[in-house]
Amino acid sequence: MAYEDTLSLKERGTAHTPDDRAQVANKDVVRHILDHAKAEGRNSLTAPEGKLVCDVYGISVPKEALATTADEAAQFAADIGFPVVLKIVSPEILHKTEAGGVLVGVKNAADVVQGFTTIMENAKRYNAQANLLGVQVQQMIGGGQEVIVGAVTDPSFGKLVAFGLGGVLVEVLKDITFRLAPATRDDARSMLDGIAAADMLKGVRGGEPVDREALAGLIENVSRLVSDFPEISELDLNPVFASKRGAIAADVRIVLDFAPPVERYRPSQEDIVRQMNRIMKPDSVAVIGASAEDGKIGNSVMKNLINGGYKGDIYPIHPKADEIMGHKAYKSVLDVPGNIDVAVFAIPAKFVAGALTEVGKKHIPGAVLIPSGFAETGNVEGQQEIVAIAREYDIRLMGPNIYGFYYTPKNLCATFCTPYDVQGKAALSSQSGGIGMAIIGFSRSAKMGVSAIVGLGNKSDIDEDDLLTFFEQDENTDIIAQHCEDLKDGRAFAETAARVSKKKPVVVLKAGRTSLGARAASSHTGALAGNDRIYEDVFKQCGVIRARSLRDLLEFARGIPKLPTPKGENVVIITGAGGSGVLLSDACVDNHLSLMTMPADLDAAFRKFIPPFGAAGNPVDITGGEPPSTYQNTIRLGLEDPRIHAIILGYWHTIITPPMVFARLVVEVKEEMKARGIEKPIVASLAGDVQVEEAAEYLYAHGVPAYAYSTEIPVAVLGAKYQWARGAGLI
Repeated sequence: MAYEDTLSLKERGTAHTPDDRAQVANKDVVRHILDHAKAEGRNSLTAPEGKLVCDVYGISVPKEALATTADEAAQFAADIGFPVVLKIVSPEILHKTEAGGVLVGVKNAADVVQGFTTIMENAKRYNAQANLLGVQVQQMIGGGQEVIVGAVTDPSFGKLVAFGLGGVLVEVLKDITFRLAPATRDDARSMLDGIAAADMLKGVRGGEPVDREALAGLIENVSRLVSDFPEISELDLNPVFASKRGAIAADVRIVLDFAPPVERYRPSQEDIVRQMNRIMKPDSVAVIGASAEDGKIGNSVMKNLINGGYKGDIYPIHPKADEIMGHKAYKSVLDVPGNIDVAVFAIPAKFVAGALTEVGKKHIPGAVLIPSGFAETGNVEGQQEIVAIAREYDIRLMGPNIYGFYYTPKNLCATFCTPYDVQGKAALSSQSGGIGMAIIGFSRSAKMGVSAIVGLGNKSDIDEDDLLTFFEQDENTDIIAQHCEDLKDGRAFAETAARVSKKKPVVVLKAGRTSLGARAASSHTGALAGNDRIYEDVFKQCGVIRARSLRDLLEFARGIPKLPTPKGENVVIITGAGGSGVLLSDACVDNHLSLMTMPADLDAAFRKFIPPFGAAGNPVDITGGEPPSTYQNTIRLGLEDPRIHAIILGYWHTIITPPMVFARLVVEVKEEMKARGIEKPIVASLAGDVQVEEAAEYLYAHGVPAYAYSTEIPVAVLGAKYQWARGAGLI
């Protein structure tokens, strides 16, 4: 017999509220229930057990009781008050409706008796082997807005809490949002606004708004519950009836998994910084597999180190050579006198384990594994072997299956790809070699200096959160942009990114948005937990700027550091072309920028500079036939007025105001204002003949992200800057 059968109707009583939490937060009750289920070999709780768990965590549920006979059900229904809901109670029947195990709106004792019999017979037909504990008699709750609150366990991110509207909206439209658990009250509030149908909660077409704090409190309590008890793998409160009077869960489903969670390797922040500093900023590098023969990877690595201007010690490792490219060669790293900070591997996969053991014995903290032929080709055991060696000797592994890495402040090109030496403040990484080369090509073409470009490949050890931890304290890095196909430990990444993004912008391009659909699950919430939606919401929760394309990743890395941090949300468009103004306005909506409602006095001030057939308001349309002074005066006004926080310029190429004239006057006004202590973000869209390309380059070189032939990219860059500033609490 299940644990709840020992409790009386009175003890099952009415719901507790969050205000009662101090009196009912007896976790021992929950532990007892879970241990009882485990002892019986069950992977779920019965509905009455679920109700008891909810009571402990202040999750409001209806009055209810478990009846084992029809007469008992009628008596309980009379005590609770009609109408009632009848539900089958069986550990083997999770989906009660499918089993014909639910009757709603039962109005009298006779119907309860008949309903009890019907439900028990339906359940026997549905699953003859099921253990039927009885029928749950439940207070019928109605009115308000139906929503779903739940939780799932993601393989990468761990415990997540979920929220969406109930019924068709969540099942068909998959309108649901997730946050890492435990979620804060602010996280919970953001979830209420994070679904497409958020306005339904505010009251539409005469409907009443729901009690948002009650709903947020329920979400917060669910997140605490699943965080406190890891064996709760999935949880559904569906439906939850939310109204202006509160939020109450009409049905509870709790799925269990008693298998111990996979233990992940997580070095401390101090250890990561200590080892990554030696790997990324080495004073000495060993090249295992160095070669004097052109066309060999070990030869390319040596050339890049030498020709790139690296000033540290270079130790070629080769079993037979005495000297390679002017550097004394050694048969093993064990033969090298003095310390080595990092070893770059350029040997076939089958020799890596043996050489890595020698690296460990030499106490080298880092190994850069260029060779392929490991997990990506099915050689999982080979990769596990090198990871075990690394753990034994406290070596951090970059790769395998990578192009290496660049760190420009040390003139370090530890790679077999093309060299790169344009120093800057953007650190980029990629899981793919092809994407890494695209980063190099764009950076060179756009004259975007970088601090680092890192390949991660199979991510047997070092991954994105290790790089975030290093770049967080790296004085040569102002922005971090990462391409990834998956996150080995999403929880560690999210926790690190939440900390780092408060200091430096973090941009991520997550590839494979459509490759993984909903996961196999026992709950509605689990079935709706699409892989990409989780990434989307967790990135938002931890302050990560999500790039939608490779071009976005690169443009954000280039443009965000150019822009000063805005001091408020008011954005104004100044344009010489009405069509551009419309497209720029659309782009503002797409990028969550707020177009300022123009005050009357500011509107009048702008009108002094534009022709009568132009348009003030926002966008400010100065029209295309205006001389340079009109651009100059309107831009100056936009920068001077403290109510305006950012400016988007739309330039239209005319002979009256040629592109380079426009570009120079923009920079002139910008520098004039800077000298007066006024700095605001400015981006520009240039429409015209090929001369606008030179003008855009000039503007970019002087701190104004500018783009020829695009209204979308400059606004996206500004939107990304705003997203970071909001997440970091700067506006």
